[in-house]
Amino acid sequence: MQKIMIVEDDPAIREELALLLENEGYTPLVITDFIDIPAQAALERPDLILLDIGLPGKDGFSLCAALRKAIPAPVVFVTSRDAGVDEVRALSLGGDDYITKPYSVPVLLARIKAVLRRTGGGPAQADVLEAGGLCLSLTKGIVSANGNTADLTRNELQILACLMAHAGQIVSRADLIDTLWDHQIYIDDNTLSVNMTRLRGKLAALGLPGAVKTRRGMGYQL
Repeated sequence: MQKIMIVEDDPAIREELALLLENEGYTPLVITDFIDIPAQAALERPDLILLDIGLPGKDGFSLCAALRKAIPAPVVFVTSRDAGVDEVRALSLGGDDYITKPYSVPVLLARIKAVLRRTGGGPAQADVLEAGGLCLSLTKGIVSANGNTADLTRNELQILACLMAHAGQIVSRADLIDTLWDHQIYIDDNTLSVNMTRLRGKLAALGLPGAVKTRRGMGYQL
């Protein structure tokens, strides 16, 4: 199913859009953490992004420009701001369409389908994450550093991608397990430890033995 990321800070609108998209056969990806949304998008690789303008932290205009650098997925603005100057600015920054609230549900769905059709509707192919001296290809499952490469298993790939998307931050074991479950990888605490040990071994072979640090009682940090 095609994945549509919802970047909207109003919980009621988020839930409405998620239910609407799910009923239409899409997989909604609901953003609730508004820190480093481009990194989340690069990790999730949505087919389309629904983006509000009035967001906490970075506004939708600057966020659109950052998203277009991170992934090639089309961006559709869904906002209550109906001034023509806002629409022109949104489209000039890389937006693919501009829909004002309150919107007609059939019109919204039709325009989402039109944008997906026009842009190919396939998953985003820009898949490279770079952090901590590592370069990770999400589609190839290959990590490289110091001129060397290593193949990763599916579990190792998702663990490393999560750590790289939150580079410099502590990621708890619970959050890593939740991320894996979100990707339909069924894993428990012991399996996470095994995969982390194997991943660290591969990173050590690339010349980065201390890339993933254990923060005792808190989790892991890249």
